[in-house]
Amino acid sequence: QINFVACQLFALLAAFWFRVYLGPSHASSAVRHGFATLFGIYFAVFCFGWYSIHLFVLVMMNYGIMNMASIPNIHRYSFVVAMGYLTLCHISRIYIFHYGILTTDFSGPLMIITQKITTLACQLHDGIGRQAEELTAEQNRLAVKTRPSLLEYLSYLLNFMSIIAGPCSNYKDYIAFIEGRHVHMKLLEVNWKQKGYDRLPDPSPTGAVMYKLCITLVSLVLFLTLTKNFPMAYIIDNEFLDKTPFLSRLGYLYVVTQAAKPKYYFAWTLADAVNNAAGYGFSGVDERGAFRWDLLSNLNIWNIETATSFKMYIENWNIQTAAWLKRVCYDRAPWYPTALTFILSALWHGIYPGYYFTFLTGILITLAARAIRNNCRPYFLSSVPLKVAYDVVTWVVTQLAVCYTVAPFVMLAVEPTIKFYKSVYFHMHILSILVLLVLPIRP
Repeated sequence: QINFVACQLFALLAAFWFRVYLGPSHASSAVRHGFATLFGIYFAVFCFGWYSIHLFVLVMMNYGIMNMASIPNIHRYSFVVAMGYLTLCHISRIYIFHYGILTTDFSGPLMIITQKITTLACQLHDGIGRQAEELTAEQNRLAVKTRPSLLEYLSYLLNFMSIIAGPCSNYKDYIAFIEGRHVHMKLLEVNWKQKGYDRLPDPSPTGAVMYKLCITLVSLVLFLTLTKNFPMAYIIDNEFLDKTPFLSRLGYLYVVTQAAKPKYYFAWTLADAVNNAAGYGFSGVDERGAFRWDLLSNLNIWNIETATSFKMYIENWNIQTAAWLKRVCYDRAPWYPTALTFILSALWHGIYPGYYFTFLTGILITLAARAIRNNCRPYFLSSVPLKVAYDVVTWVVTQLAVCYTVAPFVMLAVEPTIKFYKSVYFHMHILSILVLLVLPIRP
């Protein structure tokens, strides 16, 4: 974990240097690709030692698939090999790092590389193997028309900005960043002459980076003070269960779930800041005219903490992974896209039973929440007081539903998960099933 933080802080400094001294106006695309790749390989070896060989093996295996497989099957072969190798590493991880101990290990970067490999394979399949009219607007925009060179491929998968903690980005966005077209493309979407500009502005990421570093610092302080003082394991402590009423247990569940979040806020926001410091992540201009640097952001903390629906919460948590799941699974699944997407998410995370309890429970609660929203919400939009009351109730239910769902994700094993669900009487499972049985399915 110390190596992880050290690598990310060094990557932050390297990102500033990369933007200033190896910017598109100072260095060719090949030089930028080369340095980004070499720095990434160095960080991986420094942080994970010989375990980093797994990253390089998977990358080269799929480079062979990308160049030898037929275009109609390239996304299938890449998906099977990448997910298969990742799963084997998840299995071996249990023997390398003792069961139940959460630590930073080589599976984290391997998970990000798996996302990138499958993303590129699907987008290459869209660009070469399918007709434009078969694609959605987003698939058309992101389709890759030519196979990347080895240097471009290695740079996309192993660059120092994302190799340690991600996030996964689209291949065309990354290439546009390296070639110096990334910001320019977004700026052209705005009529600057109408706003009084004689030429295109030059957005600086410095303000966004400083803001994200402040969030990172606050998250680190909360992690050091809250996370260790409110362990998830306490919610299944026998003395706690015997002496604490049901509603108080639900309240404490919310507290310990909140205490578990800062480490994710820290890692993802710092990773976002690293990319922004390198000049990557510009997403355009908001309605107030401010420059936005959230193209690669992995979470929206305000929307998470104020979410009034399960869907809203999921869409703002681990955003880039949700986008990956949508692009490689949900949009391509021939049937049951919601269920298949949750199952893929569980498999991608690992083989701990707690992951499968979480994501299978998530399927049930997602379907129930969708049924309630579609059937009941329209009745509460007629007046402001009704809408406020609806939002307050749905906020409480959403936050408790998320806590109920993610508890097994933290506890990992079967026994504590079953003990936890028994202690709260499986209430969310039962309520979700009743909702699905009673309420009609509406689009």
